[in-house]
Amino acid sequence: MIAWARTQGLRRILAALMGTAVVQASAGAASPSAADVQKIATEAYIYAYPMVLMEVTRRVSTNVDASDPKGGIRAPMNQFAHVAEFPDEKFDTVVRPNADTLYSALWFDVTREPLIITVPDSGGRYYLLPALDMWTDVFTSPGTRTTGNGPQQIAIVGPRWHGKLPAGVTPYVSPTAVGWMIGRTQTNGVADYAAVHKFQAGLRATPLSAWGKPGYVPPAGRKNPQQDMSAPVEQVAKMDAASYFAMFAELMKNNPPHANDYPMLDRIAHVGLVPGQAFNLNRQAPDVQAALRGAPATARKEIAEALPRAGVVSNGWRTIGNPIGTYGTDYLRRAMIAFVGLGANTVEDAIYPIAMTDVDGKPFDSGAKYVIHFDKERLPPASAFWSLTMYNDRQFFTANPINRFAIGDRDPLKYNADGSLDLVIQREPPKGGGSNWLPAPAAGNFTMNLRLYLPKPEALDGTWKPPVVRRVEGGM
Repeated sequence: MIAWARTQGLRRILAALMGTAVVQASAGAASPSAADVQKIATEAYIYAYPMVLMEVTRRVSTNVDASDPKGGIRAPMNQFAHVAEFPDEKFDTVVRPNADTLYSALWFDVTREPLIITVPDSGGRYYLLPALDMWTDVFTSPGTRTTGNGPQQIAIVGPRWHGKLPAGVTPYVSPTAVGWMIGRTQTNGVADYAAVHKFQAGLRATPLSAWGKPGYVPPAGRKNPQQDMSAPVEQVAKMDAASYFAMFAELMKNNPPHANDYPMLDRIAHVGLVPGQAFNLNRQAPDVQAALRGAPATARKEIAEALPRAGVVSNGWRTIGNPIGTYGTDYLRRAMIAFVGLGANTVEDAIYPIAMTDVDGKPFDSGAKYVIHFDKERLPPASAFWSLTMYNDRQFFTANPINRFAIGDRDPLKYNADGSLDLVIQREPPKGGGSNWLPAPAAGNFTMNLRLYLPKPEALDGTWKPPVVRRVEGGM
């Protein structure tokens, strides 16, 4: 064991497990070239991006006290925030939100003890409770597809906890002490809110030490008036290198890397980023400082440019398959998914074909008019439900005359005589009525997502493809 511990790799493993400092590489190790230092700095930014974005999102989402209204996406740590209605154009906490399900979000910290989640019977209603570690990997997803719709009790357990759980409680070990459960419950329009609220009310989070003790009351939240409450993805974009990498280093102290990350940890150690150690940019060598200061612009460009290259393009739609939800060592894919859809599910639970341009490769123009035609046999193959959602050029909902941000199979759609379906996308109401209308923004470009929950095999293997988005003249 002593001989093994002399190796650099195992020292890092021990440090990550015990939260201790890591011994630096031996003096005889070759130093990287200046060009390689710049490359490593960019890799470090991309590697860190999901965790930094998660932390900023956590700070915004848990910055509440008793004065805050109920029914929003924010709640104190280890407490559920149940969204009472679909997000609207004012919502900017998470990019590309959905208007198909009501969220039940829980930021957890299981450093000291497990958190037991009580789940009521859903009555056959589709739901899922995916839990992400701080690296944005989905490590479990209880719900209709996996554990069924009956009542159940689960426990989120920290990576270093050892103990015994109550009988009948299923444990899920989180790779990091802190993480995020983003519950989604199928909601069939505004008229369905009351039924979903009843299910949400049955979701409860209880620390192990309070389990079985009547009268447990979760602690009140405490609000930091200095906390920036603007969109987290935009906050991260504004962070300078010193703040960004210092935050990342602090986060790694209690949220260890994954077991397959050690080659990357060996790389970023060359620029002073070591698990268990604080980081100060000004104490690094001049060439390292310069490389890290230049990394945000270069890395953000790589992240943004990764989306047009990801997945498979068919009929102008880009469908991103695996890896998503769990990423292995594909750090650029992980960062890109965090940027465009923090909290994405695994493909078995949902897929999200995205249209950013029309079939000719031209960006969607809110002043133009478009139609999507589904043949009767080519409607989106989803075992749960499907929808089409509109986003503005900031990746959020946009105000429109009928407050409709998504349209799908649970809406009173008007089908053609042959069973086919036409969806109309334009700024103004269609001449033939608005049952099949998805409003475009008042100005600027837009993008759209199809959402298929519990996608059927033909959606996952590429047999089914979304139809073209066709620009039309004169409107519908």
